Amino acid sequence: MYDVLIIGGGHNGLTCAAYLANAGLKVLILEQRKVIGGAAVTEEFHPGFRNSVASYTVSLLNPKVIADLELHRHGLRIVERKVSNFLPLPGGDSFRSAPGLTQSEVARFSNRDAVRLAEYEHRLETIADVVRALLLEQPPNLIERGIEAAIEEALRSARLGGRLNALDLTAKRDLLDLFTKSAGDWLDHWFESTPIKALLGFDSIVGNFASPYTPGSAYVLLHHVFGEVNGKKGLWGHAIGGMGAITQAMAACCRERGVEIRTEACVREVLIDNVPTHAGGAVVNVRPAAQGVVLQSGEIIRARAVVSNLNPKLLFERLVTRAAQPRDFSERIERYKCGSGTFRMNVALSELPRFSCMPDPGDHLTAGIIIAPSLQYMERAYDDARAYGWSREPIVEMLIPSTLDDTLAPRGKHVASLFCQHVQPILSDGRSWDDHKEEVADLMIATVDKYAPRFAASVVGRQVLSPLDLERSFGLINGDIMHGALSLDQLFSARPVLGHGDYRTPIVSLYQCGSGTHPGGGVTGAPGHNAAKVVARDLHRRRHG
Repeated sequence: MYDVLIIGGGHNGLTCAAYLANAGLKVLILEQRKVIGGAAVTEEFHPGFRNSVASYTVSLLNPKVIADLELHRHGLRIVERKVSNFLPLPGGDSFRSAPGLTQSEVARFSNRDAVRLAEYEHRLETIADVVRALLLEQPPNLIERGIEAAIEEALRSARLGGRLNALDLTAKRDLLDLFTKSAGDWLDHWFESTPIKALLGFDSIVGNFASPYTPGSAYVLLHHVFGEVNGKKGLWGHAIGGMGAITQAMAACCRERGVEIRTEACVREVLIDNVPTHAGGAVVNVRPAAQGVVLQSGEIIRARAVVSNLNPKLLFERLVTRAAQPRDFSERIERYKCGSGTFRMNVALSELPRFSCMPDPGDHLTAGIIIAPSLQYMERAYDDARAYGWSREPIVEMLIPSTLDDTLAPRGKHVASLFCQHVQPILSDGRSWDDHKEEVADLMIATVDKYAPRFAASVVGRQVLSPLDLERSFGLINGDIMHGALSLDQLFSARPVLGHGDYRTPIVSLYQCGSGTHPGGGVTGAPGHNAAKVVARDLHRRRHG
């Protein structure tokens, strides 16, 4: 019998398993796909061309997780982009951002904005530092348990309050703005020029089916500021070998620590029994408890605890019988918002793109290339998608990782990741993404081609992943790369449901460790890290309590 079964071998499941095994527990990971890694995988999508299939860039992976799992020793190598971002602009101009470059680029459009940029970055980083410190902590939880647990939660809340109280009044006001306002309103206050607002505002709609003027989108902007690469805050990078190099390093760490990993092991249901709770010899309560899982093959595997790395909707709507769930909880899981408006493509290229605004190959091609020249462009893209199903002038971020990593494509050839928005997560009027994805893929390539003529002609192969494909392949419900919207009602102690923000669920011995828990989406490892601490502590208490 295992101590812990983990459903799903994505990066958070692997992280959780590595920490639990390090605590001396016997752990089994069950992954339904042939390859471990969830959405952080590298695969050949066209003969001779490999790429990060779904998740595609590195920044949010937590440095403590990297160190604790010794990922560099297990082969992980991350290189920095030579230019952080590159925005082709209408009229033949462009905008680039990179350390030591951004301010002078901003000054080309507004001296006032160039002066304000340093203060903006300082104030945003002040908030980011406070929130970043909470990423690896279990959120305070609203509970209905006994006095000991209540005291524990009160102390956790007091520590959080102490951190926030240490902020000065300006920072507290900024914190309120960032959690409640739109990114557009926040940025319009700071800047007057279009390119810098487009660059910063893009982060607010990544994985967020919303306009940059949607209230709450400022937090999504903040969420993307938490990261760092090789100890340098705010940078983005590339894992040599693609995102699969991260999860392969994690899997190597797990195996070294004794974790058993099974692929092509699809879980059909969580095995749940009713376990009585005793007080003074009398049964005073009966709570459902997880005892293990049943695979699609019918095999039963038992464990002292079950941990899910799946989207909360997948877990509670497909694997856990509704009869075992409190009614209010299951109804709120039904209303849990998923759908990021994401359309993902990987393309094989015969040559590097040449942008009209900067035709010669250079460091700008190592950047995140953002085709979304203004906040207004992004807002129109969102409105268009809501009305028609997809943006007729879509938002595209293109990365060409082969400019930094020659292992991904044949000599002289290249691969590009296209992260495209906005599209309806579920098409209206009964239409299916299976019938329209190639049409939309043509539009995405044509959009890049407007800024880089001959790009379309250079595409020799492509992989197209609609929101429906992302759900089928990776369990990303409605294509939601974050495992649930990063809205105020689905953050921190309320992720995924208030009262169960501590990685525990209403089912005894059933836990969650995926991006549908605090601190949310992105390849961070933080939910897996945090959940492991809770599971290990609970199992220790049961064994010795």
